[in-house]
Order: sequence, then structure tokens, then C-alpha cells
Amino acid sequence: MPIRNILFGITVLALSVSYGQNMSRTEKKIAKTIATNMEEQLKFTEKVININSGTMNHKGVREVGDVFRQAFDDIGFNTRWIDMPEEMSRAGHLFAEVPGKKGKKVLLIGHIDTVFEEDSPFQKLEKINDSMAHGPGANDMKGGDVIILYALKALRENGLLKDRQVIVALMGDEEFTGKPLSISRKDLIEAAKRSDVALGFEPSGGFGEATMARRGSSGWKVEVTGKQAHSADIFSKDVGAGAIFEMSRILNAFYNEVRGDKYLTFNPGAVLGGTDVTYDEVLSKGNSFGKSNVVAKKAVVDGGLRFISEEQKENARAKMREIVSQNLPGTNAEITFIDSYPAMEPTEGNKELLEKLSQVSTDLGMGPVAGVDPLEKGAADVSFVAQYVDCLDSLGAMGGGAHSPQETINLNTFEAQTKRAAILIYRLLNE
Repeated sequence: MPIRNILFGITVLALSVSYGQNMSRTEKKIAKTIATNMEEQLKFTEKVININSGTMNHKGVREVGDVFRQAFDDIGFNTRWIDMPEEMSRAGHLFAEVPGKKGKKVLLIGHIDTVFEEDSPFQKLEKINDSMAHGPGANDMKGGDVIILYALKALRENGLLKDRQVIVALMGDEEFTGKPLSISRKDLIEAAKRSDVALGFEPSGGFGEATMARRGSSGWKVEVTGKQAHSADIFSKDVGAGAIFEMSRILNAFYNEVRGDKYLTFNPGAVLGGTDVTYDEVLSKGNSFGKSNVVAKKAVVDGGLRFISEEQKENARAKMREIVSQNLPGTNAEITFIDSYPAMEPTEGNKELLEKLSQVSTDLGMGPVAGVDPLEKGAADVSFVAQYVDCLDSLGAMGGGAHSPQETINLNTFEAQTKRAAILIYRLLNE
């Protein structure tokens, strides 16, 4: 059922919000424009959600990008589609920009890919009740992308983007980043270097929270070799412990010796061991063959690491390398690390941005905003720019169940979130 049928409930909520005394006449006009455009915004949201754009569905990602590109063209932005090299197997990214020299230069970050590929049974937006709807990527994060668009549309319609620089980066591979990162995130980082602040529109957990710090993410893999032999000879001088015992030692030591730092977590996601082992890192699957009377020749574990700072990451890696080097007899082990997302550290600049959002929220009658514990948030594209600009994230749509067939978007809060984003952007552009 089309989501525009629940507009009545949204309108009632919007009318119940009373603005604080700190709202200027211009800001009230921005809010009124967003309310006027809400039916159009909802229709646009339904349209882009119903286009499958799983990361590996390059045609679908590009199609969603084309819809947004036309919309940004229509409000006077200069747009460009950035293709990725063919060997990276990613669709590319949409960037939209208006130039200017006044006020702060603002970078707005979203992504148009989802975790739901073409073969997923979860493909369309469907109404649940008067305020909620199911939809693939509805809150992670096509809803946030639409908030970016219609916040800027309201500013443009009120003549408030003149001589102000705004860059919008809608990434096409956030859910499954293309490698190398030096290419897939090159344009995003370059945009950050030309900006003063970055706002991310990943899902919002509620009116009272936003993200001023995110943990980084990297991969790690341990590969162990042992001596294949009859199991009767295991632990002997000539055979040693075998690959699986050595892998068990390493993982147990990781748990006991690396674990403990606040915000540091690490997880072995897949373990294989035996006489013969194959593992495909891209597909995250593999096969192993072994017998109880044969000492294991090979073992492999594929894992992930989360951290709040580069220092914490490097300290953890150093401990892990030391543990891996202390091999049991007859075995050899190696660990490799793969960088993915850097950390978004809780800087003073990020805290100041949070305070500005909180003031906007209070002025709109939505109450103050506090920072979310980084343990509750995963990695996101805003982390790639955190070392260059002040950042704030989780300004997108509300809902729940992200990355699952239960993913929802709370359309009853959509208008309020768009107003808050638009007025925050407006105030930043005029500092």
C-alpha cells in the first residue's frame, strides 16, 4: 500500500510541535517549506526504496543514483557520477555540489546501496500501520539520503544556498566497500579536505541522540600450518601439536590477553581446520577435510577488529602479532590485517557540532540531543573523513531492524528529522 496514505498522521504530529523562541523567521519558513513538500518527499522515498540497489547489483545502484542525480539537478546542484575501475566490481558514487565562499563549507554523506541483493525476497516498501513501514534499506539508509535531498531543497527554495558551499556524497558501496580504499574513498576524502564540517545521515536511534564517535573496523586473518602425520604421533618431537591445537592456543590467548580495553572488540567469524582447507575471503565461505586419525596440516580463521582510535588499533595488533609468533612445536602461524574503516574519535570539534544540533533540536521543540555510546554504533563512511573535519552522524531516518527483513522506517518522524537537518545545515552555512 502506498505510504502517502499515512500522511494524515504525520501532519497531526507536525502541527503538535511548538517552536522555541530562538527560531528565526527564516528558520520558520524553512520548516514550513519542508511541511509543504512532505507528500512529495514520501513519494520520492517510496520510489527509491523500491529500486533494488544491493551493493553488487551495479545496475540498481546506478539507477537509484540516476533518480537522485535528476533531483539534485532540479534544485541547481552540479552533479557527477564517479565510476570505479572495472576490476573493483563496484557501481560508483554520486556527488552533487554547489560552490560558495561564505560560512562553513558543509559535506553531507549518505549511501545508496543496501545489503539486500537482487535475489533477496525483501524488495518493496509496505505499510505496517499508521506510522511504520517495512522496506529494504528504508532506514539504512535511503531514508537518510532523502532527508539530505529535501533539507537542501527547502534551503534552495528559500534562496539560502547562494554563495554557500555544500557537497553531497552518496556512496555506492558503503555496505561492502570496494578495495583498495585508496580508490573507493578517494573522492570522499578529497571532498572533506575542501570542507569544514561533515554530517552523516546513517539511521537515527531517536530525537535525543546522535553520533559524535564511531569505532573503526579492520579485518584480520590467522593462517597456521602443521605437520600432517598419523594421530598416534601427535605431540612427539617429530610431529608436534598440529595446526588446530596451535589455532586454539592463539584464539584462547587473544581472549585472555588482548581483551579488556574499553571500546576494543575482536571476533573470529569463521574457523576451518584439517588436512585440506580452502577459504574464499570474498564470499566468506570455505571447505575443510580432515580425519580424527590424522594430525591437522592447516587451519585458518577470519575475523574482525573494532577500535576507538588508531592507537588502540595498533596496540591490539601488536599484542596479536606477539601471540601468533609464540608457536607450539611443529607449527607455524602468520597473521595479516586488512584496514577497512578508520575510527571516528570523540573530538572537541565533534562535541561542539553535537551541541549545535542539540540547540536546533531544542529550538524545534524536540528536546536536547546527547552522544551515543560508540559501543552501540558500527563503522560508517563518515569515519573516513573524521581526521580532516569535525563530524556528526546518525542524522537520518528513524526505524529499526536494519540489515534484516524486519527493517522499518518511522514515517511519523520523517518531517521532524528533515526540519532539524535543514536548520542545522542552514546555521552552519551562516557561521
